[in-house]
Amino acid sequence: MKCHVCGSKMENMITDLPFKMNQTTIVILKGLPVSQCINCREYLLDDFVMESVEGILERVDSEAELEILKYAA
Repeated sequence: MKCHVCGSKMENMITDLPFKMNQTTIVILKGLPVSQCINCREYLLDDFVMESVEGILERVDSEAELEILKYAA
């Protein structure tokens, strides 16, 4: 697959990504499978991964400033 930003090759990898939930809450998901560009570092999530991420983020405590969660497929 080619990057939609720069046209370079995308590689499958496991990484940690932050998600800003609101003005005060950030969630870091560890061990997230992504396709990442080897040049510009742009990343894509597969549809099934994004569905899982959405489910995880719906259960986050909105009062917490920072939550670190492990992604489990």
